[in-house]
Amino acid sequence: MSASTLVDPHGRVACNRFAHTLGRVNGREARYLTPFGKLASRFARHFHYKQFQFFGIVAPRLMLGCAFADTAWLGLAFLYVYDLDTGELREWTWRSPLARALHLSDSPRAGTSTFRRGAVDIAMHYRETPAGLEKHIAVDTPDVELDATLTEGAFQPMSICTRTGVNGFTYTNKLAGVPVAGTVRIGGHALDLAAIGCLGHHDFSAGYMRRETYWNWVCTSTRVDGHTLGINLSCGTNETSFSENCLWLDGRLIPVAGAQFDYDRENLMAPWHIHDATGAVDLRFTPAAEHREVLNVAVFASNFHQLFGIFDGRVCADGTVLALAGIPGFVEEQYAKW
Repeated sequence: MSASTLVDPHGRVACNRFAHTLGRVNGREARYLTPFGKLASRFARHFHYKQFQFFGIVAPRLMLGCAFADTAWLGLAFLYVYDLDTGELREWTWRSPLARALHLSDSPRAGTSTFRRGAVDIAMHYRETPAGLEKHIAVDTPDVELDATLTEGAFQPMSICTRTGVNGFTYTNKLAGVPVAGTVRIGGHALDLAAIGCLGHHDFSAGYMRRETYWNWVCTSTRVDGHTLGINLSCGTNETSFSENCLWLDGRLIPVAGAQFDYDRENLMAPWHIHDATGAVDLRFTPAAEHREVLNVAVFASNFHQLFGIFDGRVCADGTVLALAGIPGFVEEQYAKW
């Protein structure tokens, strides 16, 4: 399906699979109803709308991620740098009540999202260039400086909108396995991201999501057997009529069936088994480190785990079988009440 905006002038949401990245995710303009078919209150239209944007970088020796989350009740930015050689994880989280320090663009094609508070200045820029859509992140904090660019070029994005519960929807735009250029500087030591073989992944999600929700997610990017591979699998979200599960082989999007995550919820650091319904993906994940966000206050709660580690296994991408060994990446377990 082709569309430039998610919501039409009558407030109707285009729930579908799109061949491209939408120009504007104008979800707040949707005709948002109660479960009983009445127009929702102004309060509900504001506080029920959620937005996330995540920029991730992975290389054989480094994993880096930065996320923005606007839950209306709370704005949040987090940043981590994980050194696979030493096992050192450095992480930072900044919170802003009512998301006052956070501004998120409603366009994954042309706009800027920012978190600014005190000495912390983080921006994600989205723009169209002759080389294709470009995603750029700039981080300026007392501990970390990052300047990185991910250019999609001919990459096919995963771009879908699914119904969420009786009255909601979620638009999600993701890609993985895209080369990244730029530098990161930590403690006076600078790394050239292209020189160490960094690949990137990105998530742009927004919508009227479930009041209480839960999901698993796996994402990684790697080079194997002369190919560039991106993996994106989830369970518990974006599964109504359309699924976000997919692979990217040399930039080509390949849909994947429903994913199953087998793991010990009482010991998340034990090995995980992730596989799909058709056998196209069969992965073992061995965790090595964890970023966690836990908050439980009245109307809002979050129990978020993003685990970093190593993938082994195999994928079959449109007939191309790839064996994976020692591939860095991450998995998530997330519970939220918002």
